[in-house]
Amino acid sequence: MPTETEQKRVASGCLAAWSAGDLATTRSLLHDDVTFTGPLGATEGADAYIEGIRGMVKIIEKADQHLVFGEGEDVCIVYDLITKTPPATVPTAGWYKVRDGRIASVRAFFDPRPLVSPG
Repeated sequence: MPTETEQKRVASGCLAAWSAGDLATTRSLLHDDVTFTGPLGATEGADAYIEGIRGMVKIIEKADQHLVFGEGEDVCIVYDLITKTPPATVPTAGWYKVRDGRIASVRAFFDPRPLVSPG
């Protein structure tokens, strides 16, 4: 059974990988039936998740991780999503469910206005 430290490493590694544009590593950390829910949409399945991330990667500069904590399968990461287009810093929390060493679900919490509002 994976330890909480390993669960945190998987979730943190997934965020680091996709925000750096490393979709192959991201995919390797996902269950085939991973789900995602966030302010800008929802996906079911690893292919749909990767396709959604592919769009985000185009506008992301980086994700500055500030705090990673968890218990059991649940891992929360508090981070700033730094975007290039439009330029913004978006405070974000990600709730990851990690099972058998891979991500089973992700819920993202952030105010989407800086990403969708003009100017």
